[in-house]
Amino acid sequence: WVSRQHEEEESKLAELKSERSREQGAQKPLEEQILEYSKQLEEDQYGKAEELHRNKMIEMRTTQLLSKDLKLYEEALDQAIVKFHSMKMDEINQNIRDLWRSTYRGQDIEYIEIRSEVEERSERRRSYNYRVVMMRGDADVNMRGRCSAGQKVLASLIIRLALAEAFCLDCGILALDEPTTNLDRENIESLADALVEIIRTRSQQHHFQLLIITHDEDFVQLLVRSGCIQHFYRISKNQDQNSKITKQSTAFLSV
Repeated sequence: WVSRQHEEEESKLAELKSERSREQGAQKPLEEQILEYSKQLEEDQYGKAEELHRNKMIEMRTTQLLSKDLKLYEEALDQAIVKFHSMKMDEINQNIRDLWRSTYRGQDIEYIEIRSEVEERSERRRSYNYRVVMMRGDADVNMRGRCSAGQKVLASLIIRLALAEAFCLDCGILALDEPTTNLDRENIESLADALVEIIRTRSQQHHFQLLIITHDEDFVQLLVRSGCIQHFYRISKNQDQNSKITKQSTAFLSV
């Protein structure tokens, strides 16, 4: 019995030794791997991992704060744009009313103005639709398709002048091409008076120039009588049918 017990113990011992050898064999590559990892941890890529992690955390937090600030800036800018748009529309419409009342001689339209309507396309996108309306008392009617050709031309000129007054105070050139087209005599005279008033208002602006292209010499005469214009340029054809520009004194129109 003792002999059999001894053999069993010897067998167990041999098995344990074999298992130890296997484990030692498996341990060696692990030790080599640990040694390799230890060397890698000493490199900058891993040796400064804590510092790099801290820097990235700072960068992430800074980005979050920046994103929050940009959101606040976006909201403030959007509100400022809406307020600026409202202020400019009030200014433009005031200019339009003043010019219309001082220019238009009819009794059917008290004044005109531009109406703006906001269209919210999305949370961050906004667009404006504009229309010109005719005012008579408390009633307003869309001008498109309901006004004469002369009223349309006059409204177009007045709106452009109002926009120039609102946005182009530092702009030196105001150009009008055939501004009297479709206007009757009374409204032509009123338009001339309005332009003369603009010239006088802008007289202190050293680089201001009013450029009018017209075939209507009577209209030019009206401007000349104001004393604001000293000369004009006449475009004509020479004998070779080439265009030529001649500077002429306003006295020429009085002849």
